[in-house]
Amino acid sequence: MDHRAEPGARLLLTRPEAASRRFLAACEAAWGGPIPALVSPVLAIRPVEVVLREDPAALILTSENGAARAVEMGLRDRPAWCVGPRTAAVARAGGLRAIEAGPNAEGLLAAMLAARPAGPILHLRGQHARGDVAARLRAGGLEARELVAYRQEARPPTPEARRALDADRPLVLPLFSPRSATLAQGWASRAPLHVVAMSPAVAVAAAPLGPASLDVARAPDGLAMVEAVLDRLAWPSPGLRGGAERIR
Repeated sequence: MDHRAEPGARLLLTRPEAASRRFLAACEAAWGGPIPALVSPVLAIRPVEVVLREDPAALILTSENGAARAVEMGLRDRPAWCVGPRTAAVARAGGLRAIEAGPNAEGLLAAMLAARPAGPILHLRGQHARGDVAARLRAGGLEARELVAYRQEARPPTPEARRALDADRPLVLPLFSPRSATLAQGWASRAPLHVVAMSPAVAVAAAPLGPASLDVARAPDGLAMVEAVLDRLAWPSPGLRGGAERIR
């Protein structure tokens, strides 16, 4: 693709540092050149000390953070039902038998209820999680439990991001989870915010930011987010090419 950035716009990336850098690299590869960007994680991942009361027959991993914690806890060489390719890749690299079971929790639930794996099945999750995965699997007759293995702590903007938020230069803000969108509400902004949300649920959580525009990616995955962000950055006018649904 041949793009030029909307004059003055910058990308504000709020995922954890490594994930933000990967996303920026994917955007720049698709864009065909550098994109002005700031990285300022809105949360930090902190491990929670846990005690396993039983040895799980299989794991549920709904994020790469959960996959990383499973490896740290020594839970290798067992099936791991994973949301998304990145989670599956981290699990596989750590010695788990990763099963990529869809792009989101709904896809994972459908796959597991169809396959009906033997339990006990343990969902390693963060302190803040959506979807009630273990409870819904139990309602479907599977032996599933959950364990909080990490917490997501709010972080303030970096000094550079704070200056950008206080200025007039437009910021394109991709948001990947309702939790991140909610935490971003604490980052008061004078700059016009052009939000790209990964899902309708993220868009709902982002609405209180009062964005100048709000788009939802066509699918809840990284490729669709890259497409939607590039749509938003496209110049001379942001035009939708199938990468997002315009909310406002």
